[in-house]
This record gives sequence, structure tokens and C-alpha cells, in this order.
Amino acid sequence: MQVGYVVLYVTDPEACRRFWLEQVGMVEKGRKEAAGFVIAEVGFADQAFSFELVPLALMKDNPSRLDLATPSICFRTKDLAASREALVAKGVTASEIGAHGGMQTFAFCDNEGRWFAVAG
Repeated sequence: MQVGYVVLYVTDPEACRRFWLEQVGMVEKGRKEAAGFVIAEVGFADQAFSFELVPLALMKDNPSRLDLATPSICFRTKDLAASREALVAKGVTASEIGAHGGMQTFAFCDNEGRWFAVAG
């Protein structure tokens, strides 16, 4: 697995997007809609890593009870099933693989109760 992207929960997604593009020098790598909100993905052109800028308003119900003050990390892997099995074999709590945001993912929990996503 490798770090794929980090989710930043933001109050003003467009101002945040402009900051990373215009002031830091990143590029927009993608954009998607969820429940009427735009989620932009920004990062440096020569790197796979990126930030996903998720509007706080989208998370108002927060069914997973994420700590929205803390960024969420998503790992990427070529083999979701094998990565999940390896973690579970080492005693890590992991969700089942399922669809989330148009891609197959699962989540796992660290020893302090923080959840991390893994996308294929």
C-alpha cells in the first residue's frame, strides 16, 4: 500500500482549492460531485499524492463520527482483497470491501480508534 490522498475537511472549498492551486502551485487532478457538493482533488503535477477537499457541509450528518478537525488518509493498493487479508491476519479491525464514492474501498482502524480508507 501507499499513501494515495489525504482528505481535508474545509469550510470554503473553492477558496481552499484556489489557495493550493494559485499560491502553492498544485494542479487540479480531479473533481466529483456528492449530494450536490463539489469535491476537488489537488496535488503536484509530478506526484501521485493529492489532497481531496471535502466541504464540511457535506459531512454535517457524519454517520461514521469522523473527527473532522483531523485529515483523513486514504491508501491506494492494486489488490484490495490481499491488502485487507494481510491487515486482518495481523489482528487489525477492517470493514468489508464495498463501493464508496464510485470506487471499491475498505477501511481499517488503528489502536486508538482512527479509521483509514484503502482504495483499489
